[in-house]
Amino acid sequence: MERKQFQISINAPKEKVWRTLWEADTYEKWTRAFCEGSRAITDWQEGSKVLFVDGKGEGMTSIIKANKPNEFMSFKHLGMVKDGAEDTTSDKVKEWAGAEENYTLKEVGSNTELTVDMDLADEYKDYFMKTFPGALEEVKKIAEQ
Repeated sequence: MERKQFQISINAPKEKVWRTLWEADTYEKWTRAFCEGSRAITDWQEGSKVLFVDGKGEGMTSIIKANKPNEFMSFKHLGMVKDGAEDTTSDKVKEWAGAEENYTLKEVGSNTELTVDMDLADEYKDYFMKTFPGALEEVKKIAEQ
């Protein structure tokens, strides 16, 4: 796996950027860049499970490693969800299980700098390198409204 970083400056307070990232209605808007119907099923509490799924209910199962409101959110990805079942033990999943995805918000003047650090398996690297910048542009668009 390789760690990649994505960054964007948003003309909005970090509290608004945080809400844009994690509130259900805005989360579903900005994550369309990855897959139509994307949503997160969780209570957003540190240590809780989160299912990142598409419109068919398929996707990833993860845990929330850290949740420091308006500053930092960290996920540890554990496996896949397919046909309603979680897979955390197959050889395919073991290739990338444990990958982390971290969101850091920092005030820079009147803007918020959003930085996303994520571990990418070779299999998914090209996909995220193409789609993540567009997803962050959507976060910016929503938060600046």
